[in-house]
Amino acid sequence: MQMSDETAQHGERALEEAAAQFGIDEFREGQRDAVRAAVSGRDVLAVMPTGHGKSAIYQVAAMVSSGTAVVVSPLIALQHDQVAAINEALGAERAFVLNSRVGVRREKAAWAALEAGDARFLFLAPEQLAREETVQRLCGLRPTLLVVDEAHCVSSWGQDFRPDYLALGNVRERLGRPTTIALTATAAPPTRADIIERLGLRDPLVIVQSFDRPNIALRVQHHHEDAAKQDAVLDQVQQLSGQGLVYVATRREAEQYAAGLAERGLRTAAYHAGRKQAERDDAHQRFLDGELDVVVATNAFGMGIDKPDVRFVVHAHCPDSLDSYYQEIGRAGRDNAPAHAVLHYRPQDLGLQRFFAGGPPSQAELKAVFRAVQEHGPIRRTPLAEHTGLRPRTQTRVLNLLEHSGSVLTSRRGHRAAPGVTARQAVQTALEDAENQRRVEESRIEMLRGYAETTQCRRVRLLNYFGEQTDERCHNCDTCEDPASAANTEDAATHDSAWPIQTPVSHRDWGSGIVMGTQPDRIVVLFDSVGYRELALELVEQDDDLLVRVVT
Repeated sequence: MQMSDETAQHGERALEEAAAQFGIDEFREGQRDAVRAAVSGRDVLAVMPTGHGKSAIYQVAAMVSSGTAVVVSPLIALQHDQVAAINEALGAERAFVLNSRVGVRREKAAWAALEAGDARFLFLAPEQLAREETVQRLCGLRPTLLVVDEAHCVSSWGQDFRPDYLALGNVRERLGRPTTIALTATAAPPTRADIIERLGLRDPLVIVQSFDRPNIALRVQHHHEDAAKQDAVLDQVQQLSGQGLVYVATRREAEQYAAGLAERGLRTAAYHAGRKQAERDDAHQRFLDGELDVVVATNAFGMGIDKPDVRFVVHAHCPDSLDSYYQEIGRAGRDNAPAHAVLHYRPQDLGLQRFFAGGPPSQAELKAVFRAVQEHGPIRRTPLAEHTGLRPRTQTRVLNLLEHSGSVLTSRRGHRAAPGVTARQAVQTALEDAENQRRVEESRIEMLRGYAETTQCRRVRLLNYFGEQTDERCHNCDTCEDPASAANTEDAATHDSAWPIQTPVSHRDWGSGIVMGTQPDRIVVLFDSVGYRELALELVEQDDDLLVRVVT
């Protein structure tokens, strides 16, 4: 018993010393628990708002542990900043980066330091792990810690899903299942579950901090005509004070809105994937330096912005989900000073998001990949492409769907077909799974519609989407300030529900789900099979078998 106490004290001293190296005087809520778990070998999923110190978790854990921490992040510019900050804090070159912007000389130096045992941190872009040579060299190093930053990118539920992230579960397996820390600022319950499944986390410690950002005023402005909406956006942005962001749906609109704001005397730049990398980097830096009033952007702009004094985020179009909306408005007011989030809503714009959602892979693509795996498995992704003839991203998407639907299994040796599954069965199961995902995506769009059209407290609605209960209206959204809807808002936020949030339930037709939100006359349930659904309490109460609680 005494030895256990001494060991615990030694661990705490090591933790405090490691924190001191990075200038951390005091751990914030959740940080210490996450570090302790990772140091003890337990996987961690931390959902924490930007500015809460997610990077401190893996930095301290890596210094307390032995070996190398591999940090996967899609934010190349931020990688270099983090490497410089770590090396400055440690007083020696212990962090290295490998991505498309690193020259041959620096790449060789990084590998030499890793193989000599001098490196404690290696930062990688996810596309680097699509290279078989990189994965093989990492396997030889046997890293002790794998960090997945912006972990929502691994999930098809996530608001910024990236196909390159899909290989991470397989890479983790090949690396020997190192302790894994998954970090994100935004993840609703289905995204969290998807992250855990796709990365293969085992009994992870899941830490979820509050999603509430009370300093951000929430507003929705309704429009019928697109031209009137454009004028309203330009007028509003011209009147708002401070620096801000305007989000649009397409590249063309980014250029149009930026030009319109420039005509009104604002310093603006358009940011989208169609612009050269140098132009995007320039716009990013000028915004950070205060040389731009407004950046008009598609969703290509945002992750990794470390600017505390953004005063407003205006959406000229509906995003694809409340996940995306929350992530994007969360770039405002990080200094906790008042900020504004305004959604310019036109119901017709929701159809555009359905168009962007796309469709499932073709039967021919599914069949080609499954048969190649069946005939040549176990096989890795690179040689698999020689048999399928598909583009890498198409093959990754198809392979992921076959894995998710259970027809393809993955191990350290590669991918193989599940025993007894025919090509016809694999295709049918995958298409059914894709249709299920489509229904879920549709439900997320409808939840966004509900947020835009509600007459009740918008903050209650938003927090309920993430499964967070709040007992009072916020007094900082347009519906709370509207006398006509204030009474309804009061009822919605404070009533006692017979169906508390997080209650497991089962529906007669839709199967298992969990209660996500409660209102006086209805509840919101997230179902595994069809996503979010609103159920009228009157119907639930009239039909005893329609929705039942599940005893766990």
